[in-house]
Amino acid sequence: MSDIFENDIEEENEDLSSLEDSDYTEETEESFVFTEPLYVLKLEYSSEGLYASTDSFELNAGDFAIVPTRYGKDLARVLGKAKSPVGIKPSDVVHIERKATEEDLAKAEEYKQKEKDAFKVFQEKVAYHKLGMKLISTHFLVDEQKALFFFSAENRVDFRELVKDLVSVFKMRIELRQVGVRDESRITGGLGICGRPYCCHCVSDKLRPVSIRMAKDQNLSLNSMKISGQCGRLLCCLSYEYDFYSEARKSLPQEGLHLYYDGTNFRITEINPLTSMIKMLGDDGRLIEVNAKRFVKENGRWKITN
Repeated sequence: MSDIFENDIEEENEDLSSLEDSDYTEETEESFVFTEPLYVLKLEYSSEGLYASTDSFELNAGDFAIVPTRYGKDLARVLGKAKSPVGIKPSDVVHIERKATEEDLAKAEEYKQKEKDAFKVFQEKVAYHKLGMKLISTHFLVDEQKALFFFSAENRVDFRELVKDLVSVFKMRIELRQVGVRDESRITGGLGICGRPYCCHCVSDKLRPVSIRMAKDQNLSLNSMKISGQCGRLLCCLSYEYDFYSEARKSLPQEGLHLYYDGTNFRITEINPLTSMIKMLGDDGRLIEVNAKRFVKENGRWKITN
């Protein structure tokens, strides 16, 4: 486990940069009009979500369909229709080729045992080649002769000889996918510090980058044990809730603002968008809490109404 968890220390002594996603960028929303019906599907072996459309046939939640994925044509479970798709582009929508047949479902069930056997074979081959790889899961595509192996590793791995061995065993195309700590948690699943299943596994597979700024804007204690998940990175829920906090703060004064109230100069020390309460510290030592509804902005200046 990362040594960032060894000491329960506060912001001034703790470097939280290792928790933050290095590829964090501010996102801009775009609106598109999608054809209906638009379905939400899930690849159960990797917990990835897909948006898909059809030509003429209808699908119901719980059905299975054959769709093109980034790994190849495969089986996906239909979760239902997407009523208000958010954060997707037209290029994210795939076309459902057909509804899965009984033969497809039987093949998928048969492959489950083969995947267990392939897991053991992979581990044996990795040990033989002395590679620093941790296998996370295996999967055989239903509509193509192809096997996927998801693994994690601390460094880049030269697995060319390993692939040759796997091809000779399984007699099909082999694809090895190295994934990061967030992807590993999404695939394997588990329970978070809140006691509920991982958000990345059961709520959304869209791993939106998370930044320390999101935790700061939500007035959270910048303590690694409180704001990081089991994967050792910042909690996914910080990004889910950040939009609410960001929007709510637009109509509120900023922390550090000075204003005159009740015969004394006050400085805003804390803003809580959830409770709509604002704390202020006066020059006379008073610490008071005022409802945000009493703050109004006139001529570019904030004041408190009675």
